[in-house]
Amino acid sequence: METALGKLDLDAKARLLGGRDMWSLPALPEIGLAPLVMSDGPVGVRGVRWSADDPSVALPSPTALAAAWDPALARRAGRLLAQEARRKGVHVLLAPTVNLHRSPLGGRHFECYSEDPYLTGEIGTGYVLGVQDGGVGTTVKHFVANDAETDRFTVDNAVEPRALRELYLAPFEKIVKNARPWGVMAAYNQVNGVTMTEHHHLQNTVLRGEWGFDGAIVSDWTAARSTRGGIEGGLDIAMPGPATVYGEPLAAAVRAGEVEEAAVDEAVRNVLRLAARVGALDGARPVVSDPPAGIDGPALAREIAHRSFVLVRNLARGRGPVLPLDPARTTTLAVSGAAARDARVLGGGSATVFPERVVSPLEGLTAALPEGAVTYAVGADPEDGLTPADRGWTLRAVCRDASGAVIGERPLSSGQVQWIGDDLPEGVTHAALHTIEVTGTLTPREGGEHAFGTRGLGAFTLKVAGGTVWEGAQRPGGGADPFEAFSGTPAERARVHLAAGEPVEVSLTHPVGDLTALPLPAVMFSLLHRPPLRDADELIARAAAAARAADTAVVVVATTERVESEGFDRTDLRLPGRQDDLVRAVAAANPNTVVVVNAGSPVELPWREEVAAILLTWFPGQEGGAALADVLFGAEEPGGRLPTTWPGALADAPVTEVVPTDGRLAYAEGVFIGYRAWDRACAVPAYPFGHGLTYTSWEYESLEATRDAARVRVRNTGTRPGRETVQLYLAPGEDARAPAGAELPARRLAGFAVVEAAPGEDVEVEIALDRRAFEVWDGTAGAWTAVRGGYELLAARSLGDARLSIPLTV
Repeated sequence: METALGKLDLDAKARLLGGRDMWSLPALPEIGLAPLVMSDGPVGVRGVRWSADDPSVALPSPTALAAAWDPALARRAGRLLAQEARRKGVHVLLAPTVNLHRSPLGGRHFECYSEDPYLTGEIGTGYVLGVQDGGVGTTVKHFVANDAETDRFTVDNAVEPRALRELYLAPFEKIVKNARPWGVMAAYNQVNGVTMTEHHHLQNTVLRGEWGFDGAIVSDWTAARSTRGGIEGGLDIAMPGPATVYGEPLAAAVRAGEVEEAAVDEAVRNVLRLAARVGALDGARPVVSDPPAGIDGPALAREIAHRSFVLVRNLARGRGPVLPLDPARTTTLAVSGAAARDARVLGGGSATVFPERVVSPLEGLTAALPEGAVTYAVGADPEDGLTPADRGWTLRAVCRDASGAVIGERPLSSGQVQWIGDDLPEGVTHAALHTIEVTGTLTPREGGEHAFGTRGLGAFTLKVAGGTVWEGAQRPGGGADPFEAFSGTPAERARVHLAAGEPVEVSLTHPVGDLTALPLPAVMFSLLHRPPLRDADELIARAAAAARAADTAVVVVATTERVESEGFDRTDLRLPGRQDDLVRAVAAANPNTVVVVNAGSPVELPWREEVAAILLTWFPGQEGGAALADVLFGAEEPGGRLPTTWPGALADAPVTEVVPTDGRLAYAEGVFIGYRAWDRACAVPAYPFGHGLTYTSWEYESLEATRDAARVRVRNTGTRPGRETVQLYLAPGEDARAPAGAELPARRLAGFAVVEAAPGEDVEVEIALDRRAFEVWDGTAGAWTAVRGGYELLAARSLGDARLSIPLTV
């Protein structure tokens, strides 16, 4: 590495530290360095193009992965993603996200694991080990305290030292020490007045100095704002390119005496080390020469899904559990909910990937039962606005030059065009591109008045059935998020009456203008569509009537991308539209009503005592519908346990604030988030942290422990094989006192393990106890301090269901 470094002049070194384009660093042939390619994750590997041309496996959301409480499963997921990355020529996966569920309103929680730092760190460790087992780098993100989306580019998150160490830094520390990640991503936000891409103390002193991190620190996209601040603050890579604060500005700063060249050299060493590890540097042996055996992506996606599903209720009125259903006795199944037909399998924003296929709940359930057994009614549609043209559409983008000649085409998976940097159809250049026509066929699933619209800035011509229905322009607007401002707001442009099943040609033409002068050329616009609006009461009545005539009813409720996605936080936890009314109507019509909740994070379930069963499926990935059938009909258990506390109502949640005041968001609750805050407030959520029912029963027979580990024996007392998640919580006694009288959480997760047993079989498991569960961060001393005294160690099925306890003295 030193030999390679010695061959580079200042300009080459500075150039290496800034993006070549949206997704890669420049090649340096003089030292045998290939372009280092990065790609978004964390549920799949999209690659360098926002396109379905090269489909990606779509795994369940990170919160779903955490709900399995199994680091080994997370490692298998990581290995699959490394396999996908290698197939697509990607060296570094921009994942995992290990920020915390501080407030249930966080809009991007589906991309994070948990409210608990220990569980987050364990799952994140497994994920990173798996990806790097396959010779692909990771960037653990977003370092640090990027726990909400409101004003994320500028917010100053004020976090006192103890909370910063015990909560927000803790997952990063565990992953750095146990998985040795090859990269970390610096966040947009400030922490205690310092922008994270320039935070010398956290990036150099803590991450590198205290924890021994030897990888590369990359900025979140456009987060690097200062040449000197970044390089002196520990930032190695500024993305995206080609215009960054590094490159020419960095070389100029060195020549002007503003930056020491030694700081540049150290950043280059970190980048070269990353390149060597992933096999992008000639003469350097990659960490992995022979990748692990191939993995069946759809099969693993299906397994993770059913392992993540959390059964929070299973009790029909007066008749015991309703699940699992017996497929031999289920002659009629009434399915309702728009999300049953059009499943939401992943979150929005940068986590978007394009799977080759998606199994919806309706498809999965229909395939599991004899023909004609399943009926379907929409019931309620949570999405009543315009969305990118999708279901029923076949679309492509046609690119033309100024003469009108076609210079390239690309199939589209939806009406959204998002081409950034060099992500253009083959044969197309920014210099030649003049217009883009999104064109194709809509085959309406329903007859009636269809709405069409646009999203994007500039001029548009919209045609339906050969006739122009709107021509005009959209001007720029304001907005805190620059990506939102750049892409414009959705606007309805026309309504056209169409017949069901009769194809119609639709096109949207957009002149793109001169993009060559932009530092990062980008084309972002959408053809929008909304099917005919139906009378909401009539839709609910039809679903209730179908449920009344069936053995069992399944209602699928969901959030939408306008409710839960990257770039904004939620304002409430309610299900959108009339979905609550649908559930109540169906439950009143059929006592055997099962509700499937298709949401990435908590939503209010005001009818939860009125239905027989509730299954949380998160964003379940491409095989979600098949996994749902597996679980509902008993081929598999619902294996998940809650990785986050589920409130009954937003008003009950102890910590909710996500909106800064005068640019500052105070983490005033200190270390008390999640279940710690619920305990402190003596409040009872709808479902506690760690909760999840199974199809068998378990007896906890014995518990023994030392300071370092506990041994728990459990027995499967049910009639079928099962999997149990044994959870250990540590409760300090009255004589356990922290320095300076620091308040201790009433309980802390100290360890967990997943065990399997046949009916009647007992199994003993040894579980390491987290050393940090016995420590607090002493801000005055600037060090971890043991909290000595008496504790109670609880062996539990969830935070609300402790089965055994023993005293423990430290």
